[in-house]
Amino acid sequence: MVSTKGVAMLNLRSILTAAAFATAVSTSAAAAPLALFPFEPPQYQPPQATAYAPVEVEQEATELPSKFKRQVVSYATNEAPGTIVIDTPNTFLYLVLGNGRALRYGIGVGREGFTWAGTKTVEKKAEWPDWHPPQEMIERQPYLPRFMAGGPGNPLGARAMYLSGSVYRIHGTNAPHTIGQRVSSGCIRLTNEDVSDLYARVTVGAKVVVLPMTAHKVSSRNGFSSN
Repeated sequence: MVSTKGVAMLNLRSILTAAAFATAVSTSAAAAPLALFPFEPPQYQPPQATAYAPVEVEQEATELPSKFKRQVVSYATNEAPGTIVIDTPNTFLYLVLGNGRALRYGIGVGREGFTWAGTKTVEKKAEWPDWHPPQEMIERQPYLPRFMAGGPGNPLGARAMYLSGSVYRIHGTNAPHTIGQRVSSGCIRLTNEDVSDLYARVTVGAKVVVLPMTAHKVSSRNGFSSN
């Protein structure tokens, strides 16, 4: 038979056990969030660059044919020094130096149906320019981006010289193997190295003469390297 004192001890022991259990449950509930997130919650990450964003690409070294390498050549013209002449049929660009000489660069020109001719001026210059494809190009190629920030992956390359009253530019390229070819939508392209050289020599307002495809082809014997 359990004594009154024994019953009291059992009741006290039950009370202490219940209190300890309640404390443990309360502590576990408070700690539950920590158990669910034992690490710092992940922070919001902005969307990754889209296919339209410029991507830095490692360009392959391209060895141009000797005739397309930058060189000083004899060049008879009545144009003033500082004038750019685009020899479309021969895929050359001449920067007139005067005294019967010019600095010649190999270029890529418009593909069939996209060549043009006329006289323009350099109205603006830009380093690593952004690309905004003109509406006419988007209509022909609707998959093109509407904007691409300047950079090594940008098709305008390292430099651009914008031609007055037109959508055309003299610019660099991330595809140097296209020099000497007819591949563009009317723009004139040089290697990034050559366009950077030309950019440093040409001033805003410089005259640009673009010869038609029907122009007489220049003999390849007229060129010689000065250095």
